[in-house]
Amino acid sequence: MASVKSSRSRAHAVTQSKGINKDTGPKLEENLNVFKSDNFDADAFVQSKCHSLNEKEIRQLCSYLLELKRASAEEMRRSVYANYTAFIRTSKEISDLEGELSSMKNLLSTQATLIHGLAEGVHIDSLSDIVPESTSDSSPTDDVREPSDLEKWLTEFPDHLDVLLAERRVDEALLSLDEGESVASEAKEKKTLGHAVLLSLQTAIAERRQKLADQLAEIACQPSTRGAELRAAISALKKLGDGPRAHSLLLNAHYQKYQFNMKNLRPSSTSYGGAYTAALSQLVFSGIAQAATDSLAIFGKEPAYTSELVMWSTKQTEAFALLVKRHALTSSAAAGGLRAAAECVQIALGHCSLLEARGLALCPVLLKLFRPSVEQALDANLKRIEESTAALAAADDWELTYPPSVTRTSGRSAGAVLGSTGAYQHKLSSSAHRFNLMVQDFFEDVGPLLSMQLGGKALEGLFQVFNTYVNTLVRALPGSMEEEASFEDSGNKIVRMAETEAQQIALLANASLLADELLPRAAMKLAPLANQKDDLQRRASDRQSRHLEQREWKKRLVNSVDRLKDSFCQQHALDLIFTEEGDSHLTAEMYVNMEGNADEMEWSPSQIFQELYVKLNRMAAIAADMFVGRERFAMLLLMRLTETVILWLSQDQSFWDDIEEGPRPLGHLGLQQFYLDMKFVTCFASQGRYLSRNLLRVVNDIISKAMSAFAATGMDPYSVLPEDEWFTEIAQDAMEKLSGKPKVANGERDLNSPTASVSAQSMSSVRSHGSY
Repeated sequence: MASVKSSRSRAHAVTQSKGINKDTGPKLEENLNVFKSDNFDADAFVQSKCHSLNEKEIRQLCSYLLELKRASAEEMRRSVYANYTAFIRTSKEISDLEGELSSMKNLLSTQATLIHGLAEGVHIDSLSDIVPESTSDSSPTDDVREPSDLEKWLTEFPDHLDVLLAERRVDEALLSLDEGESVASEAKEKKTLGHAVLLSLQTAIAERRQKLADQLAEIACQPSTRGAELRAAISALKKLGDGPRAHSLLLNAHYQKYQFNMKNLRPSSTSYGGAYTAALSQLVFSGIAQAATDSLAIFGKEPAYTSELVMWSTKQTEAFALLVKRHALTSSAAAGGLRAAAECVQIALGHCSLLEARGLALCPVLLKLFRPSVEQALDANLKRIEESTAALAAADDWELTYPPSVTRTSGRSAGAVLGSTGAYQHKLSSSAHRFNLMVQDFFEDVGPLLSMQLGGKALEGLFQVFNTYVNTLVRALPGSMEEEASFEDSGNKIVRMAETEAQQIALLANASLLADELLPRAAMKLAPLANQKDDLQRRASDRQSRHLEQREWKKRLVNSVDRLKDSFCQQHALDLIFTEEGDSHLTAEMYVNMEGNADEMEWSPSQIFQELYVKLNRMAAIAADMFVGRERFAMLLLMRLTETVILWLSQDQSFWDDIEEGPRPLGHLGLQQFYLDMKFVTCFASQGRYLSRNLLRVVNDIISKAMSAFAATGMDPYSVLPEDEWFTEIAQDAMEKLSGKPKVANGERDLNSPTASVSAQSMSSVRSHGSY
């Protein structure tokens, strides 16, 4: 009933956590009170909670319960294993104590026999006590009686046993001892022997039994004793009643055997660590396997002996792990040889896992001991990737090229070449190529780390290395705000500046391609191999968990690239808005100081917005060659740069203070110019397909603020502003002049643009706003 209560309570918890029960309910302690009642009915409880569930929800609940059951079983296994060593040690101590008590009992029995004999003054060599009392009254003239069979047996028994022991005829000696025990037991029950003679017989049996046990122990300790002879000696010793000693001798014999064979195994500093690990694993784990087989055959599954076997096997496994670490793992880990370290671990685990068929799950012992060394190798490998990439970044010219091993074929796309491996090769700079190559090799090596639960650590470490590389790319941007801080944090590592716009966009191409495609694709090698022992549900759960983990990891990579993108956009926005002396190109004076006749003026967008348009066009042309197949990233980059400039205008409080409360109010010419500038921004953003809803919202807010400032003078803004077609015509003319491209026929915008209709609707809503 306790297990049923536990299962039902877990089901209820899962139901609440997964949204089946939307009510948050009382506190956990109060929820558990229902299960403490002696009258708790499990079936009624489940029906009360699940009566409203449909079949799909019930199946989902069952799936959650099965997952909890698996997790609970795993947790129980870990808990048992964590305390198993102490349990085994205590069991062995109890077994040793029982053996000592048995020896003390035999010793006391022998001493009692001697003391009793001395007290009665009885001569042990006399057998007169066996004469029946009825014969004491017989006539002295009777003939001397012949010894009975029992008398003859008692006389010959000690000598016969001594002969058997001397000739090492173990099986016959065991039969004779059993016969002696039977005679002594029968005589004690029927009182056919005198007390002194019975004690003498028992003493003779005990002494020969101990002598035989010592002989068998000596045989078991001989290095030449192998196979059937060893098992026979141990089995005989167990039959003598000294099972704990026999089991310990069996384990020690196998230990001495593989220790002797290990003398020929000499690790060398020049030898291959995997070969040494394989040879050592074969010796150690085959020895443990044979010991387990012999133990089961002779002692069965008795808990005391099973516990000793597990403790002994664990001790041998720990000693093996220390040897592998000393002669193979340590040097590989220190040098960052992750592949060599992982291969050694895999070899050892492969041999160790074969013991599971004999009930010995020793792989967790190896994993626990190997984990620090493998983590050291993992960290050293990641550090090497970071340092090698940083060294190349110091001399990187930030020119995108194909990998050195790939020759570009005529007629192929400029963005990718189909290599001999069947995978598309992308253009990167030299440091990014090196980074990608080392990451590919890294993931080839870390596959075995999944069995050590190091897959997550590998992904986290690689993310940190990638983040460091992104910091390097950020520092390569001229005048980056993070340049000085990053320079100190990076240990004063030098990075070559990306001077031109093409080089700066190449920085983004490096980071985005690595984060979006190359690194996630390489990380798929961490997908766990299917184990035939795992059920389908377990495999599906593992795949889903790994998929979610890698998807979250990719999101973090992309977020890191966003930092570079933000730095890029901020830097170029600042270059547009401010002069080298720090003066702003975008001030309120541009609008409030406008004078003259509107009809006589040659209208065009303000200079800063024309420069923004030219810069975006130039960047779009560069990005078209660098982001082949990844046009969305280029579009988002231009969208972010445009938003950065407009957001700065929206948030420049000094600009709006001068517009709304300055000494000169915003006139109708200034309002018309301001509206034209915003219309120009939405037109070229719409034409370039990077007009976002957020940009439209900010533009609308800016226009609304300007029209409110104008309305504050007492004038109606609608009375001074031309129709939308006029602004569109001016904007289209400006784009045609600046880009050198003919405008769309009839002066209309590209109706195929997905943002064109949005732009028209938004600008119309601004003009129809009536809250001024």
